[in-house]
Amino acid sequence: MQAVPLRINPGEELRQALESAVAAHNCEAAFVISGIGSLAAAQLRLAGATQTKALQGDLEILTLAGTICADGSHLHMRVGCARSCIRWSRRARLHRAHHGRSPSGFDA
Repeated sequence: MQAVPLRINPGEELRQALESAVAAHNCEAAFVISGIGSLAAAQLRLAGATQTKALQGDLEILTLAGTICADGSHLHMRVGCARSCIRWSRRARLHRAHHGRSPSGFDA
């Protein structure tokens, strides 16, 4: 097993950046042990739901784990907002925060 620490730059789409990093290391599959950071937006599919929920504003990744492979990634994430809202997800589409960006609202 080879550990590959990654830093995703502000403005990058997190899931896509993770999948690209796996491909760049010529791996067929990988797993995320842990992830933390900030997001400007996220689309989460909550447990049991068929539709995603869009979140906007200053979000903090509290936990991130899962698998990444060419057949599809499976990520679990928990995010929080400035008002202490917490959301869990089975699959996520995430956008890294832009430094200095003001919150555009978070409707949970």
